[in-house]
Amino acid sequence: MFTGIITHLGQVEVLEMNSKKDLLLKISTNKVTNRKLEIGCSIACNGTCLTLIKKEIKGKKHIFSFQASKETLAKTTLKNWQVGDIINLEFALRMGDELGGHLVSGHIDAVGKISEITTIKDSHKFTFNAPQDLMKFIATKGSITIDGTSLTVNEVTKNSFSVNLIAHTIKNTIFQNSKVGDAVNLEIDLLARYFERMFKSNKH
Repeated sequence: MFTGIITHLGQVEVLEMNSKKDLLLKISTNKVTNRKLEIGCSIACNGTCLTLIKKEIKGKKHIFSFQASKETLAKTTLKNWQVGDIINLEFALRMGDELGGHLVSGHIDAVGKISEITTIKDSHKFTFNAPQDLMKFIATKGSITIDGTSLTVNEVTKNSFSVNLIAHTIKNTIFQNSKVGDAVNLEIDLLARYFERMFKSNKH
């Protein structure tokens, strides 16, 4: 589990497809302190939960290796990544950690797209298009995870929703490089998913 609070920015160093069409990737980040990252642990990469299969230290950099399946590539933005891309990283929630965002599983529901970016004083309003079947789970003042970042929904229309990002969030996440047309990973709030399931069950 994760919280949607981004702690590190990483950079894609290697992307290689193996014979099974799985993607082997390496991501580097600045030296990680106060975390004992064991092989097999989970790390959210732009919101996608990946299993650490190898780690290296080169100078001040930590380099993490992962393998992404065809299923993961089909349902996330990983298929569009390029060497040199900057991505959001979050390490798994530990017992006793502050739950600063909301509970995030790291299982991407769909890929959305940035449709508009507007500057409003010291913040930025981002508007996203999302698949129609996902919109029923998105509510004003509810939570949503976008590229691994826990955010609060401000407005909802038939096919889109918007959030406001303060300067701190922009500076410490990949949103500093975002532009209209960019694809993003979307994970709906876990509670919204369970409420939908309960609602359907009660109708039968």
